[in-house]
Amino acid sequence: MSAAAALAPGFGDPVADAQACFRALLDAMSRPGLVRRVPVDLRPPAPLGPAAAAVALALADAATPLWTDAGAEAAAWLAFHAGCPSARSPGDAAFALACHAPPLLDTLEQGTDEEPHLSATLIVQVPALEPGRGWRLRGPGIEAEHRLRVSGLPEGFAARWGANRAAFPRGVDVVLCAGRDLAALPRTVSIEEG
Repeated sequence: MSAAAALAPGFGDPVADAQACFRALLDAMSRPGLVRRVPVDLRPPAPLGPAAAAVALALADAATPLWTDAGAEAAAWLAFHAGCPSARSPGDAAFALACHAPPLLDTLEQGTDEEPHLSATLIVQVPALEPGRGWRLRGPGIEAEHRLRVSGLPEGFAARWGANRAAFPRGVDVVLCAGRDLAALPRTVSIEEG
């Protein structure tokens, strides 16, 4: 890992940019499956993309361990800019950021019935998000249905999502990121194929 990678710029205005990214994320969580654009242009170390990096910087802090498979340079960049400790495994993380094959949902912290907010959030970097096609999403924040095609998730993700949703109020929330775009899957949303 080079010192230059860890010191590469993060948010230009850390407070305003983090707030703007957090607002985009909240909008995506309140309208599951709709694609939102991250309002800042970050250039994190590869393979970490701008939306995934922005979500991690907006959410992570010194009290939230973050796990990532993005490599040592990206992990150092995230730790430097977010001040977050590194988790040893996805199961130990408050936030898990996957640039490659994501960990299985049931291996992440699920929270408890009494404290569901202790569950992990999974940030998954994917090649593409295409609104208006693919999955049929239903649930809170969706009047009838939203459609979303996600490229690059492992086979069987929708079936595993059903088990995650059935554990409500426990379960994992997922943020999907492609380039500067993001979409959210809160644990309350149902996914139907095709």
